[in-house]
Amino acid sequence: MSASTVEQLHTTSTALRDALAQQDWQAIGQLDLQCRDAVSSAMADPQHHPDELRERMQELLALYRDLVGACQAEQQRIADELRQINQSKKSAKVYQMFG
Repeated sequence: MSASTVEQLHTTSTALRDALAQQDWQAIGQLDLQCRDAVSSAMADPQHHPDELRERMQELLALYRDLVGACQAEQQRIADELRQINQSKKSAKVYQMFG
């Protein structure tokens, strides 16, 4: 694995972790694509070191586990919010009918 490939993986995963901490979902989407490109480059690099590649991939796997968990929590939060909005709309309609 060349130094530039290692640096690219590290830089992208660090930026992805920072975006996750800030819940910057737009940046996460863009960084996810960059991360995929970095992984593809690393896998295609003929000079890679298997141990170093394995370590980087394990770090990415842990990061993506955190990312999936955060996405699921955000999805649930939004679903709850939508349910509450729909309930409020229904209540407002009933109020308008009898008010």
